[in-house]
Amino acid sequence: MKFIKDIKVCLLFFGLTAVSCTDLDETVYSSITAEGTTLTADDLDAIIVPPYASLRSIYWGWDGMFDVYEESSDLIVTPARVGIGWGQQYVNMHQHTWLSDLSHIEGLWSRTYSSINQINRAILQIEGLENNEATDVYLAELRAMRAMCYYILYDNYRSVPLVKRFDLPEGFLPEQSDNKEVYDFIVAELNEVIPLLSTDGLGSYGRFNQYAAKMTLAKMYLNSEVYIGESKWEEAMREVQDIIDSGEFSLTSEFSDVFALDNENLVETIFAIPYDNIEASGSYLAFKALYGKSRETFDLAGSPWGGSAGIPQFIDTYDEDDARLETTWLGGLQYSSSGAPILLDENDPDSQLNYTNYIKSVNEAGPTEGYRFVRYEIGAGVVATYGTDVPFYRYTDALMIKAECLLRLGRADEAASIVSQVRQRAFKDSDPSKAVVTGAELLEGSTYEYGKYEDGQITNYEGGDDIEYGRFLDELAWEFVGEHHRKQDLIRFGVYTTKSWFSHSPNGDFREIFPIPLSQMQTNSNLEQNPGY
Repeated sequence: MKFIKDIKVCLLFFGLTAVSCTDLDETVYSSITAEGTTLTADDLDAIIVPPYASLRSIYWGWDGMFDVYEESSDLIVTPARVGIGWGQQYVNMHQHTWLSDLSHIEGLWSRTYSSINQINRAILQIEGLENNEATDVYLAELRAMRAMCYYILYDNYRSVPLVKRFDLPEGFLPEQSDNKEVYDFIVAELNEVIPLLSTDGLGSYGRFNQYAAKMTLAKMYLNSEVYIGESKWEEAMREVQDIIDSGEFSLTSEFSDVFALDNENLVETIFAIPYDNIEASGSYLAFKALYGKSRETFDLAGSPWGGSAGIPQFIDTYDEDDARLETTWLGGLQYSSSGAPILLDENDPDSQLNYTNYIKSVNEAGPTEGYRFVRYEIGAGVVATYGTDVPFYRYTDALMIKAECLLRLGRADEAASIVSQVRQRAFKDSDPSKAVVTGAELLEGSTYEYGKYEDGQITNYEGGDDIEYGRFLDELAWEFVGEHHRKQDLIRFGVYTTKSWFSHSPNGDFREIFPIPLSQMQTNSNLEQNPGY
C-alpha cells in the first residue's frame, strides 16, 4: 500500500506538466529531479508515480471518461435546467451534434496524451539505469499502461499518432497512424509484456499487473469486429478465462462495497485508479448530479450544482426488486440526515424535494426532474469531490465478457449461468428466483423502449425487440451504468447510431468515432480529420 500512498502524495515533489500530443519537446527530467541528481534502481517506484497519478485526470478530469462514455449514451443526461446554467456542450453530447471543439473531445485527447508523455518520460529514465530484472518488470508495466492509454484513444478516435519516445527533437509533430496500425500496436505490445507482469492480484493493487493487461487485451478483442471488421470472441474469452482461473478475484458479497468510500483492496477489483479526499480527490458526481437541497441528506459541506440524471426510459427497464436500482439512483421524496422532509420552501409543507422519473426535454428540465446517480458512496462533509477509488477493471467485467463471447458463439445457456451468478447479489434480499436467467432470454431483444421522448411520452416508438442479444445489453447497463461502458457497448450492439432515446435521434454512423480535436488539427499539419467531420 506504500506505493498507492505515494501516488497520492508524491505530486508535491513531482511537478506534472500536462502536454498535448503536438507539444512533446520539454526538457528531459526538468520537472522530475533536482539538478545533479542521479537516478538509481532504488528510484524505480518514484519514477513511475507521475504516470500513475496522471490517470486520475483522464478519468475524473472535468468532462472526463464518465461524460464521454455515459452522457453520449442512452443512460445518463445533463439537460439544460431552469435556473441552473449547464452548457450547450452537454446537449451536444446527448444529441450527437458535437463538433471538433467540444470540450469532452479536446479534454480526453489531451489528458490521455499527457499520460502517454509521462509514461514515455519514465521509460526513458528507466532505460538510462543499469539494466536488471527489476528494470525489465517496470518497463513492462509502463508499456502495458501506455497500451491501455492508446486503447482509450483508439476506442474514441481510431487513427491516432503513436508516440513511443520522450526524447524527441524540438518542434516534433507526430504523424497519424492508420486504424490497423494502432490496433496491431496495442495488441502486440500487450502480448509482449504480459509474461513479465506481476500475477499477484491484491498484492499489486493500483499497479498495472498481468490481469489488468489481459483485461485491456480482452477489450480489444471483444470490440475487434467494430475496430477492424474481424470477430475475435474466442481470443477475448481466452484472456478473461486466465483471470477467472487465477483465483485472485471474486465477487464482493454486496454490490455497494465496490463503490464505498473505503474500497481499497477489494477482491473484485482487477485494476483501480486510487484517490483520496486529501491529496488526490476525484469524483465530482454527487455535486454534478444532486440538487442543492440534497446537501441536507448527505451533510455536505458545499451545495451541489444539480445537473446529471438518469434517462427515464432507462430507469423504467429496472426490475423493482433489483437492488442496483436503489444503490445507483436517488429518486422520490427526499429527507435530511435526521429524517426530516427537505422542503424547497420552508413556509410550504407541501414543497418537499422530490426527484421524479420524468424530464421534460434536454433543452428544458426542472431542477428536480430525473433520478440522480449515487452509485459512488457520498461521504459527510464533502465539498465538491471525494476520493473513492475507481474500479477501472473489475472481476464482474471479466465474467460478463466471457458471457458475451459464449452468447455470440452459440453457447447461450453457458452465458446465462454466468449472468445469473452476477445477478445473485442484486436479488438475494428480495426475490432470489429473479436472479436466474435462461439462454433463451439472453437471445431476446432489449426491454428498453427506444424512441424520442417528449414531455413524458414516447412520440415515435422504436422499441428494442430488434436488437440482437438485446437482453444481454440490458444486463450490461444494469451492472455497469456510470462505469465508462455504455458508449462502447451500444456501438458493439449496433444501437449507438441507429436508435432514438430521450431527445436524441440518430445522427450518422460516423458518430461512432469522435473527430480529431480542433486544437490538434490547428497545430499539427500531419493530422487528417476523421470522416464525417
